[in-house]
Amino acid sequence: MLKIYNTLSRKIEDFTPIEKDTDSAGSTGSLQAGSPQAVGIYTCGPTVYREVHIGNFRTYIGADILRRVLIYNGFRVVHIKNITDVGHMRSTNEHHGSAGSPQVIQVDPIIEEALREGKAPQEIARHFTDLYLKDEKKLNILPATFCPKASDHIKEMIAIIKILIEKGLAYEVHSAGSGSSTDGNVYFDVKKFKNYGKLSGNTLDKMENLLEAVRVSVETDKKDSADFALWKKAEKDRLMKWDSPWGQGFPGWHIECSAMSIKYLGDSFDIHTGGEDLIFPHHEDEIAQSEGASGKKFAKYWMHGGYLLINEEKMSRSKGNIYTIKELDKKGYEPLAFRYLTLMTHYKSKMNFTLDALGGAQTALNNLREIASSFKQKPNIGCAEFEERFSEAINDDLNIPKALGIVWELTKSDYPDSAKAQSLFKFDEVLGLDLENAKEFLKNKREEKIPEEIQMLIKERIELRKKKRYLLADQWRHKIRRKGYDIQDGKNGKTIVKKI
Repeated sequence: MLKIYNTLSRKIEDFTPIEKDTDSAGSTGSLQAGSPQAVGIYTCGPTVYREVHIGNFRTYIGADILRRVLIYNGFRVVHIKNITDVGHMRSTNEHHGSAGSPQVIQVDPIIEEALREGKAPQEIARHFTDLYLKDEKKLNILPATFCPKASDHIKEMIAIIKILIEKGLAYEVHSAGSGSSTDGNVYFDVKKFKNYGKLSGNTLDKMENLLEAVRVSVETDKKDSADFALWKKAEKDRLMKWDSPWGQGFPGWHIECSAMSIKYLGDSFDIHTGGEDLIFPHHEDEIAQSEGASGKKFAKYWMHGGYLLINEEKMSRSKGNIYTIKELDKKGYEPLAFRYLTLMTHYKSKMNFTLDALGGAQTALNNLREIASSFKQKPNIGCAEFEERFSEAINDDLNIPKALGIVWELTKSDYPDSAKAQSLFKFDEVLGLDLENAKEFLKNKREEKIPEEIQMLIKERIELRKKKRYLLADQWRHKIRRKGYDIQDGKNGKTIVKKI
């Protein structure tokens, strides 16, 4: 029985899916006799105005592991992961009024990036969406059943907002002096939703704590500071805006995920995932507006991944400690080495990232590949003892670090290679390290052409060794290593070169 920690109940629960079938087109119906039980997962995907960093990818790898564990247990998974190409609003104090006092303005990062690059916002979004999907492939993250774009679902967002207004859970505020009944902002009235705060603990009876948790608001036209935007009036020169019953504008951040999850998974679905930084206000607000509109329970289980720290510090662009997959690749580390590193920490725990730890993960992955490629006998019957222990570990709230330890125990066991291969490749259906292709991978690595610059440094080192200038030879070795290659002095004076 799979057990998972549910943020909503704050405890580990037995996983039992909702009794319905959800197909990839978003329609729902009764389960057919004998068909695998369907499980619907919604993951908050990337905002595509710059390259996605490894902190986000840790969360997406966690969702991928969840999906793989469900499949391992015989479920059929429908996984929806959105692409936010509308942009999140943020505040800046860059513009000043005529009197010199700061005037807070709203900046959409996708528009900001487009203006900086001299491109249309849609071009920026498409470019970074493509990069994101390529990075996902490098990390061996299973493609989502569907990746809906926020910009393609404006009408679904408007439909939910209209329902909330009709139910008295949302209200429109017209611009002062506009003289128009369709020219304003729409907010969710938090105090009208009695169960607000059930996910995060920021409940209405703790309003003081709630207001402390809400980011400083620049919206002065709301009834209450805790209320959140469903629709915002577009400023005069805004590039990305849409027609609505409330005039030209754009959706609030939270309504996007509600609209897309409901469209493709129904009013109620099994699991909602994301990083723990999204619990409040994003996921709390998703629950309020979704359940407010449908009158039904939104997601049955909520699963959140822990933060990724860089050298024990929070990632920050101002600190210059944010890494992308491309940056790690430039430093000589494979994306799958980062995937391996994430498997070593439980998904709910904080993960401290260092380049030394990544180097250790790269070495461990390479060793595991060497073992997998050494199996000469074809897989046959697996090792039942290890398979039972592996299942127990992954079904214990996705205890992948423990499962990984069991993998290494298996490789060192006395079972025949054929049995070890069968179990190892079965385990890799969850781990996602592409071990079945290890032999081909290592062959291709060995056949990679060594750059001329490296070849020249190797020749110089060989000459230094011949002259017994070993101290200088060691310096050349370190120079070669810094450029991404390791060298070993084999028998009969042969030099073995490996890309790190």
